Amino acid sequence: MPAPNRPRSPLAMVVLALLAEEPMHVYRIRRLIQIRRKDDVVNVERSNSIYQAIERLLRDGLVAVHAREEPAGAPTRTVYAITDAGLSTLESWMDTALSTPAREFPEFRAVLAVVGLTRPAVVRDALRQRATALEDTLSRTERDMRSARGAGLARVLLLEDEHLAAVTRAELGWVRAVVADLEAGTLDWTAEELLEGHPPVDDGA
Repeated sequence: MPAPNRPRSPLAMVVLALLAEEPMHVYRIRRLIQIRRKDDVVNVERSNSIYQAIERLLRDGLVAVHAREEPAGAPTRTVYAITDAGLSTLESWMDTALSTPAREFPEFRAVLAVVGLTRPAVVRDALRQRATALEDTLSRTERDMRSARGAGLARVLLLEDEHLAAVTRAELGWVRAVVADLEAGTLDWTAEELLEGHPPVDDGA
């Protein structure tokens, strides 16, 4: 369980932030996330992910049912509103998420932790592909930011893209450096050598 002042999930925080603007139903929440391209930072591919987030927020008293809409020829829609407790919690979540790095377990760092089990040539070729993907991400992000700035969008609305560009640029530089070391042979290993160097482990038997 996350700490009380740590966001329950990125999606829960974004949902609360949208409901802080005005009451809305799940379909509108999902559409706004997509239109504003927040689906780059929260996963809403699963159709029920927002419903699950709303259910948890309801259970915790952070949102409440505001109204039920019955559009002609369409299913009834439940409109949700943020509560006073929700507003207070959102402020606390945002403060913590901004000020304190979360303990996260990214996939890339996990594979780097066990990459010694494969051959340097395999790692080199895979990282070359990763560098190409990072170049594409960086190019697209910078292009989108230039377009947004040209349209007069406030910088505060582009901070997430600025961060993505900075992180991608840093990772790309690191990946290129590792590839260069692999190509030059200054980074080399065999799984057998690494396993021989492992100290014995007391398994408690």
